[in-house]
Amino acid sequence: MTTPLTGNAEIRHLNLKLAELGLPLYEAAVNPEAAAIVQSFIARSREKDRLLASHLCPVDARIQAFLYDYLGDVVVPPRLPAQTLLLDREGLARMASLPPDQDAFSSDIISSYRAANGVLHNPRSDRRTTAGIFHVAEGGLPIPGDKKAVPKEVFAALLRRAFEAPEDLLTLPFTASQKQPARCWISLYLRPLICPEVAGVLPELRMETRFFVPGTLVSNLDFVESIFGNAGDPNLPENDAALDVEHWSGNTGCVILAPHLVGKLTKKELGLPEFSRATERQQRDGMCWKEASELYNDGQAFKICARDASGTIVTVIGDNYYGYCKKEVKTQISFAANLLGLAEEEHAGGALVFPRYDLAGEYDGPSHLHDYPHRFTEVAERFAAELDVRPEGYAVDRRFPTIVCVPEDVRFDLEAQSIAWESGGRTRTIRLMLDHHYLLPSGFGIHLEKPLGNRAWRLIGTRPDGTLCHKPCTVSGGGKSEISKPITDAIIHGPVFVADFQSDFDQVEALIRKDYSDRFRDPAQRGKDARTILSPQRSLGSVIKLLTPSPEEYSDEYNLWLAKISQHIKELVFVVKRFWKPSWGDSW
Repeated sequence: MTTPLTGNAEIRHLNLKLAELGLPLYEAAVNPEAAAIVQSFIARSREKDRLLASHLCPVDARIQAFLYDYLGDVVVPPRLPAQTLLLDREGLARMASLPPDQDAFSSDIISSYRAANGVLHNPRSDRRTTAGIFHVAEGGLPIPGDKKAVPKEVFAALLRRAFEAPEDLLTLPFTASQKQPARCWISLYLRPLICPEVAGVLPELRMETRFFVPGTLVSNLDFVESIFGNAGDPNLPENDAALDVEHWSGNTGCVILAPHLVGKLTKKELGLPEFSRATERQQRDGMCWKEASELYNDGQAFKICARDASGTIVTVIGDNYYGYCKKEVKTQISFAANLLGLAEEEHAGGALVFPRYDLAGEYDGPSHLHDYPHRFTEVAERFAAELDVRPEGYAVDRRFPTIVCVPEDVRFDLEAQSIAWESGGRTRTIRLMLDHHYLLPSGFGIHLEKPLGNRAWRLIGTRPDGTLCHKPCTVSGGGKSEISKPITDAIIHGPVFVADFQSDFDQVEALIRKDYSDRFRDPAQRGKDARTILSPQRSLGSVIKLLTPSPEEYSDEYNLWLAKISQHIKELVFVVKRFWKPSWGDSW
């Protein structure tokens, strides 16, 4: 990876690159004396570039060779741009996304702002749906049924038009404050990780990916670079992936941003067939036309790729949405991982979930021994080296003193701030402490927590047996992050209002006294759970579940009955359960 530049060094570096390409500079940073010294070097470099106008760096040559092989039987493919503003150091993309003398840059598709902690980029597109987005060129690997198949000639036409960006889209924000701004294509070289190193077994493997974007979209490269890094100048041998035989996966990717394609090209001019001459799949995918004026993909954003078993993939993105840039690199990583084999796809993820319960203000350990039959004596014996066992009958973790192991017959009382149990014919008591976690012999944990909304403190219980939610092979948008989010995001906090005190609490009384043992859909389950709402064996979370419809678990009659209960009546029941104490009996 490259060494990032900072501040004025980035400005000077960009100016040198612009001068080498013969483009307008950011004049305020030009040093006349230094300019005179480097002028001869710049002139010599330009002459070399002129003589090598058809020369491509190694990675671009590999991409160009793929295009000739893939498209050569139907059309002469377009050439990649040989002269681009190459961002060969980390940080140049961010510097180039704003004029140095201004704190904002705006176009019809992007707005960028300088902030105290960096930059803020707002693209016009901020979509959350991918319906109809994914198009794949025919002639390579099989195309999944949920993707749109595109003839190779049409892919070639889109690729050629992609490199014909309008002048305003080529404007470089770095020079946008000047009368004559620089207009150019910008490129970036990435080396995304495919397979991490396993020390002593195998080295890490990386693919290579090239980005080409019109100058105005340099902020997209700032975003991509912040995730995948910067692999430097691909012209230099030390950065050539093909010469790094131990760490190159053999895969090459290319991404071209072309938002100017959206809503501009008709299906007919791109070469798609008329509806009556189209195949069944083309008719299904909309890759044909009935009216000559029909726009490609109905004028909506899209991305189209061509790839084959050689391990090269080229993608044109008809949008400037940042998420598509990131997701396309991830897609190319998955493409490379699948061809490589013995590597799990990048899109794996999940969460280890431990259910938690709101225990309100009291917890009675003995009443739950049927769920957790373990004993403190066996825990103290098995973990003697890790626990400092106290004479009173509890233990403290030697490394983490805020973890306290308590006996199985423990009783927690939030109001008294005490934890009590029987030992040696006496009642033993310790103080219930904030930021401490108390573990029963089963591993069931209890701690104090103050929920959001300035609500009252309560005891929270955590089960010791978790559930591993794992998604091994998904695409972006597959729901990996959702299974890692706390359920508290879906909880609404607020006060409970009583409309008619006597009527409302009569309904609460009826719910508290009701027999719920016949609620189950499965006849074999009926009559087995006779716990009342105020039973010490039923937690607050259990009451919430009891009064929540469940088509799978509860009978239709019970679910219909639940639907008739007003929500504020249920809330009142929850409040009663939250504060009720066994000593109150029926006088709640």
